[in-house]
Amino acid sequence: MKQIVLSMLIVLGLFLKPAEAQESVELEAVIAGQIAAFKADDFEKAFEFASPNIQGMFRTPENFGAMVRNGYPMVWRPGRVEFLEAREIAGRLWQKVLITDEKGALHLLDYQMIEGEDGWRINAVQVLEAPELTA
Repeated sequence: MKQIVLSMLIVLGLFLKPAEAQESVELEAVIAGQIAAFKADDFEKAFEFASPNIQGMFRTPENFGAMVRNGYPMVWRPGRVEFLEAREIAGRLWQKVLITDEKGALHLLDYQMIEGEDGWRINAVQVLEAPELTA
């Protein structure tokens, strides 16, 4: 009986892992797409990756771009981007991202992601306490 239960858990695990992996790939693609748009100064495209909540708050791609340039320069002009773990906190999905800026300083950010009818969107970004190392 224990072997049957263990076998069932393994089989279920095999089915669940690909879905989680696919979700992680989708989250990373949204964040990477927005960062690529910022690097190209394409604020209209970057604005498309923001949730309706964020879009309503900033109203225009230009306002949104100015906020990112001034408040999140490491996102506007990153040197290197590394995706860390995605996790659920209080029913919300968060993706941790380690960004090395152009000067080599490390910045740890947490992206809150929400899923809408048209896919995943960025709903918030928090700057976490950064590691003390430089790249």
